[in-house]
Amino acid sequence: MSEPSLQSIFGANVTQTATTVTLTKADFSSTGFTPAAVNTAESILGAIVSYAQPSLTTANQSNNVDQSVVISDSNDTLVTRSSVQYRRKTKVIAFDKADNASAFNPNDY
Repeated sequence: MSEPSLQSIFGANVTQTATTVTLTKADFSSTGFTPAAVNTAESILGAIVSYAQPSLTTANQSNNVDQSVVISDSNDTLVTRSSVQYRRKTKVIAFDKADNASAFNPNDY
């Protein structure tokens, strides 16, 4: 098979050049994300992870040796910060590569 496509991870309208990746916020509306001129960096990151997760599954990786990344859910937990209780949603992003002692390098994936 082949690497997951840019569109399956970043939306139908993603484009890239040698120096930029351009995402269209409206592509993430299926995740519940609402595009706005003032979206936070964290909400955009959450939308990307949520959008990519259905493509980057363990099952898909089992069928595609070229897929190196898996996104999965972990257990929700309750955390308290500054006397306020929050529900923590945990997404685990795993990056697989052939075993060696090198540090994390995005170019490996």
